[in-house]
Amino acid sequence: MSWQQRITTALEQRHAADGWRQRHVTDENHTRLLTVEGKRYRHFSSNDYLGLSQHPAVIAGWQRGAQQAGAGAGASGHVTGFNRLHADLEAQLADWLGYRRALLFISGFAANQAVIHLLAEKTDRILADKLAHASLLDAASHSPAQLRRFSHNAAESLAARLAIPCEGETLVVTEGIFSMDGDSAPLQAIAEQTRCAQGWLLVDDAHGIGVVGEQGRGSCWQQGVKPELLIVTFGKGFGVSGAALLCDEATADYFLQFSRHLIYSTAMPPAQACALQAALAQVQQGDALRQRLSANIQRFRAGAASLPWQLMGSESAIQPLIVGENAQAMALSRRLAEAGCWVSAIRPPTVPPGTARLRITLTAAHQPEDIDVLLEALHDAAGQ
Repeated sequence: MSWQQRITTALEQRHAADGWRQRHVTDENHTRLLTVEGKRYRHFSSNDYLGLSQHPAVIAGWQRGAQQAGAGAGASGHVTGFNRLHADLEAQLADWLGYRRALLFISGFAANQAVIHLLAEKTDRILADKLAHASLLDAASHSPAQLRRFSHNAAESLAARLAIPCEGETLVVTEGIFSMDGDSAPLQAIAEQTRCAQGWLLVDDAHGIGVVGEQGRGSCWQQGVKPELLIVTFGKGFGVSGAALLCDEATADYFLQFSRHLIYSTAMPPAQACALQAALAQVQQGDALRQRLSANIQRFRAGAASLPWQLMGSESAIQPLIVGENAQAMALSRRLAEAGCWVSAIRPPTVPPGTARLRITLTAAHQPEDIDVLLEALHDAAGQ
């Protein structure tokens, strides 16, 4: 089959499965409100959980960094792209999260790819939660190591995998809060299983950092776990973008010497690092924002309990409503849009077949009336 035939066939299949993905040009994209093609919606598809993307201090931090160091880094961090702003942010993150070192990456996807790409060798194995993010599973499947997946959030399934002998090293991979189901990993049990097997634990806490734990330190801190490798990303609770790897001294030096993702990529803009320092300060003093987010979550869950669709048992900002088939999920999303609420439908292959859903995300920026309008629209769509 030619390239053109492959492309045409794949696109036809995607259309036929009601799985067509589409980007929408937004004119206004605030945490609470979204404007698409001239129409304003209440926004329930943002990962900006604390609303920091709109915070004056974070915006001022970016502007200050740009004035001080320019719009871009201009080079790899190994050439001349590693600015004092980067160094200060890495030191602050390491101190805040209780690690010796932190290394900045341009995105969470890149950080996850980099860690697995560098560490995994042919004799090693990677044991990953079945619902781990695509960035983790893609990196693991393309590595020379053996990839095996354990049942979602099931420590006993992991234990069974760990009991099988391995010639090399073992890397256990999971998340703090899972992006599609909104549930939390049993990190204490997973960490104990991994330690007993003399493996290393990698936790991607993209959706926990900034939002849960003391001062927003995340899922691992909240559960009293310190994995050998912790990935925190800044496009959710921090309201910006980018990521960091937290690890020990030797591991950080190993990455600086051998990680192609760091050596051959232009560094994060210094202005972004400055904005992230400002976001970190807001996260550290953000108890009121986290309390407001928690109140919004409880308000939504109480009002959605009687809906006919399955509401996942999530206590996080991610509140998935399982609809079932793709066409039904898309129809419900359109119905909500007509009522002025923007809620994206998530379909396979992002989630398993038959579990197409509305991925409702709540933020500290939402007002009680926003949640009430969404609930009213959902109940109207359900005929209640």
